[in-house]
Parts: sequence; structure tokens; C-alpha cells
Amino acid sequence: MQTTIRLQIEKIIENFNTLNDKKYFDKILNASDIIVKTLKNKKKVIFLGNGGSASDAEHLSAELLGRYLKNRNPFASLSITSNSASLTAISNDFGYDQSFSRQIKGLASKGDTVFAISTSMRSKNVINAVNESIKKGCKTIILASEISNKNLSKKVDLFIDCPGKRVDRIQEVQIAVGHMICGIVEEKLK
Repeated sequence: MQTTIRLQIEKIIENFNTLNDKKYFDKILNASDIIVKTLKNKKKVIFLGNGGSASDAEHLSAELLGRYLKNRNPFASLSITSNSASLTAISNDFGYDQSFSRQIKGLASKGDTVFAISTSMRSKNVINAVNESIKKGCKTIILASEISNKNLSKKVDLFIDCPGKRVDRIQEVQIAVGHMICGIVEEKLK
């Protein structure tokens, strides 16, 4: 068992060492700048994702709305993954593929930032939400992985392809990247 644990720790370290690269520094800073500009313009950040990514979307939204490391005024942020009545009603009436895009259609405004989190970027509901966000004139950030579908990477404002080959390892890097972004946003808007 200790060998298994050691191998897992080595893989985690490898992924974080890969993240320690100017390419990722630039993407993290770019994401922070997009969010700072959005909030300075009195717009909001809308997070979304499925499964573990839904939890990460809620988590990062809470870091901005509540606080990350500093006591400060709340930043306009919401996660559209947490309203079970909307998710189930939309999925029932229009199909699960529309569970996020319909919410974007109703809640997002031009100049908002939509922050989609997905390890695979293959879920139609996430893809549809990103496409709807682009139509509405929102800034779009995708926090994905090196093994994800990159079809939208050229259409969005920022595509962050986190290192990792396994879902759990990718999600560990994604939440770290999300925390870095929240910390930089908080620092710039203090």
C-alpha cells in the first residue's frame, strides 16, 4: 500500500511541476485579468461544471462572493450548478443538454464572464453553455485539461488545459489553479 501511495504522490508532484511553467503563469494571470475587468465593469462571473467540476464551480464562486483570504466586499459571482429546481426542471422540459445554456440565456449579460470547468470538455451541456455565452457577448474561460476536447479553445477568450491524465489528478490541479486565480483577483481588487 505504501508503494501505491508513493506512486500517487509522485504523479501529483509531476502534474504540479508541469504547472510550474510560464505558459500556465500567463494563463492564470490572463484569467485573473479577465475576471478583474468584469468585476470592475460591475458585471458578474458565472461558474458551471458537471459532477466534481460542479462542486469546484460552487467552491470558486463562493471564494469570490464570500471571501478567499481577505475580508472585503463581495464580488458578483454565482454558480449555476447549485439550483436543483432549475437544473431538474430545465433538464426535464428541454433536455439535460440545455441545463446550463438556458440558465446562461436567462441570467448572463454582455460583459459577464462565464467560467466553465470540465476535465473532458465533452459534455454537451457545458459546450452548449459556452456557445450561448459567446452569443451573448460574455467573456469565456474554460478550465479543462491536456486530454480534453479542445474544439472550443479558439472560440473562447481563454482555454486553460491543466496537466493530468486521470480525472482526480486533473481536478487537483484545477482547484489549485482556481485558487490562484481567486487570490490574484482578490489582491488586484482590494
